[in-house]
Amino acid sequence: MFLRKLALQHYRNYESIELGTEKAVNVFIGPNAQGKTNLLESIFVLALTKSHRTHQDKELIAWDRQEAVIYGEIDKKYGPCKLQLQISAQGKKARVNGMEQKKLSGFVGALNVVMFAPEDLEIVKGAPGIRRRFLDMEIGQVHPGYLYDITQYQKILQQRNHYLKQHGGPGGGAKAELLEVWNEQLASFGTKIMKKRQSFIEKLERWAKTIHSGITADKEVLKIEYKPSFGETASEDETTLFRQFMIKLSEIKDQELRRGTTLAGPHRDDLLFFINGKEVQTFGSQGQQRTTALSVKLAELELINEEVGEYPLLLLDDVLSELDQNRQTQLIETIQNKVQTFITTTGMESVDLSKIPDLAVFQVREGSIAAEQP
Repeated sequence: MFLRKLALQHYRNYESIELGTEKAVNVFIGPNAQGKTNLLESIFVLALTKSHRTHQDKELIAWDRQEAVIYGEIDKKYGPCKLQLQISAQGKKARVNGMEQKKLSGFVGALNVVMFAPEDLEIVKGAPGIRRRFLDMEIGQVHPGYLYDITQYQKILQQRNHYLKQHGGPGGGAKAELLEVWNEQLASFGTKIMKKRQSFIEKLERWAKTIHSGITADKEVLKIEYKPSFGETASEDETTLFRQFMIKLSEIKDQELRRGTTLAGPHRDDLLFFINGKEVQTFGSQGQQRTTALSVKLAELELINEEVGEYPLLLLDDVLSELDQNRQTQLIETIQNKVQTFITTTGMESVDLSKIPDLAVFQVREGSIAAEQP
């Protein structure tokens, strides 16, 4: 997978730019707050139709403009592909080779990306919600149907929570038969989500364990564990898991009515990381947390290649300066001749140019971009 051309119109601080990205490694240099991260974000949004930085689409549109447009031309193993995403207050319109897609799920997956930014350390040490979002974004890239299941689950969850709030407590008048309908719908979509997460994590761990071992010279063993809000998902089929979900909701019914919220389901799942048997989030050093995050991101590259048959783009947003020489070398050697990479940095001193033969360098200043000789 290779991005040949990127064009932006009214996207954040970019009025209008058109950029040729013919090289395997494209480095964007400039001081902070000039638009480097916005550029990488636009590629991420073109792939997933969502930003990794904000839930508010209006923030992607330039000040005093009505819409933003992201356009990209990519080469895939099946041939060239043109992607366009329009973002406005009315929503998003997505086109593949000029044809508008009725659903965004028909657009997601045409371009695959892996983003690695300093805040990705929060995947390891941050709140469970960050890890759930990570899972949802990455699984959705390779299995667009998962996005539909997540969307439906969230709608049902919101409606069920509203019902619990309205009818919970003494004299609330909750009707068992109506709650049972919500339970069945929640368990139906929730079960699909949990099985997909379990499968994804098993594959991610297989790749991450090998990569982590290489980075640490076989001194550390990485384990990734799915922690569902109830039960076990590894051995159960969907029918068994659905039945367990329904039993769990029945058991906690009174507690949910008192608290006015849903207390079990994939919206309360978590992801745990262990090094040599010790949980990284609690007991790992900062170096081990960084290595775990790097291993996970490099594993994503291999997992996506395994799932879709070609490597995604790699977006490195100001992370090379965060890595020591060993991790930086491991990262650069991993991507060589395999993954088209986009790097942002405040200066080239953090990048070992001798290891990057097919390189383009761009200067970024106040929403304008100029190519220079590396």
